[in-house]
Amino acid sequence: MSKREEHISQRTLRTPRSAALSGLIFALLMGASLIMIEISIPEDSTNPADWLENQSGTIKFALSLVPFAGIAFLWFMGVVRDRLGHLEDQFFSTLFFGSGLLYLAMTFGSTAVAGGILSVNAFNPGNLLDSGLYTFSQAMIYKFNQVYALRMAGMHMIVLGTIWTRTQVMPHWVALMTFGLALVLIFLVGFLPLLTLVFPVWVFIISAYVLFLNYRFRKDITYEDGLTLNN
Repeated sequence: MSKREEHISQRTLRTPRSAALSGLIFALLMGASLIMIEISIPEDSTNPADWLENQSGTIKFALSLVPFAGIAFLWFMGVVRDRLGHLEDQFFSTLFFGSGLLYLAMTFGSTAVAGGILSVNAFNPGNLLDSGLYTFSQAMIYKFNQVYALRMAGMHMIVLGTIWTRTQVMPHWVALMTFGLALVLIFLVGFLPLLTLVFPVWVFIISAYVLFLNYRFRKDITYEDGLTLNN
């Protein structure tokens, strides 16, 4: 093998390993953001002015993590596509990209609305709650996240589970786990706030498994190369 071919081969092997870290980054950033927001905003608060005043710093920091989590999620989708390689199907790829991008767009949308609430409250605290803007924005954020975004995430998972079942690029248990968690997001989300963590946790598991497979593959290649050199 020439030096150029060896360089290309090594670069190809390194790409999934480095990019798969993005899935872990997405899971950690998005998970941290969701947990901080859930802790900071009481579900049964009778006076929103209390948490708007006392928890605004924490919520602003949580919201600032979302764009970076979104960037990492785009890299994660690239990792998944990389594993499919020539087995990629145009129909399922369209559903895969569409559902993933819709999830990301609606997550960004709800984050922007939440950031807008904090900005308006900082500029004119009294008018926010009296104008009805807070109630409208709160309902809009809920619809974006609980009704649409997370169901698109569930659709994203179902498509990937189907792809993995048909192509067998991932073990059968991974596909079954994906289908099960996807059904939780589609039918049960909204009943329990912590279910919003299902998608980041799933991405974390998939990314960690891809890293494990890549490490094992590189180890096998190194071992085979060592035998070849010794022979």
